[in-house]
Amino acid sequence: MSNREEREIKFLVGAGGVRGLGRRLREAGFELLTPSTRETNTLYDLPGDPLRARGELLRLRHYGRRWTLTHKGKGTEGRHKRRAETEAEVADGGQMHAILTALGFAPSFVYEKFRSEWTDGKGQVVVDRTPIGDVAEIEGPARWIDLTARRLGVSAEQYLTSSYAAMFFEWKRRRGSTAAEMTFKAVGKK
Repeated sequence: MSNREEREIKFLVGAGGVRGLGRRLREAGFELLTPSTRETNTLYDLPGDPLRARGELLRLRHYGRRWTLTHKGKGTEGRHKRRAETEAEVADGGQMHAILTALGFAPSFVYEKFRSEWTDGKGQVVVDRTPIGDVAEIEGPARWIDLTARRLGVSAEQYLTSSYAAMFFEWKRRRGSTAAEMTFKAVGKK
């Protein structure tokens, strides 16, 4: 189990797409830790959504063959998003789902993506191909985030601190979509 403060920014992958960003990461000295791997995330909440109301989340993630249960505390948004994060690896995601639902939690949002993970040994950059577009995250110490962003050609004006759920609901509003989940099937992309 790990307890830590998460500090990150997201940005939309622009010119050159995911391949171009991968090339820039290699040129900046990053090493690919995990090639693009399918990830499915289910957020859970109690009736009335008290976790969401407090700005917290409880997530069960399936990434490749691994399952992880994560609680994220209320975030502090500024230039970077900061929040307490507690994670534990789970041996059986189906059983964890059964435990959560037995305790009164229910899935409140599902989102998926294909994620690759990169590092330079000081922090991490993840590149996500999502049903609503390609997004990258830079996670690590504050100064390192800003330095890495500049090295990748990302300006502070491009920083995003929204959650994937918030990004999805904004995307739905702009597109007039009726999709209930941020999954490739629901959005209609492969």
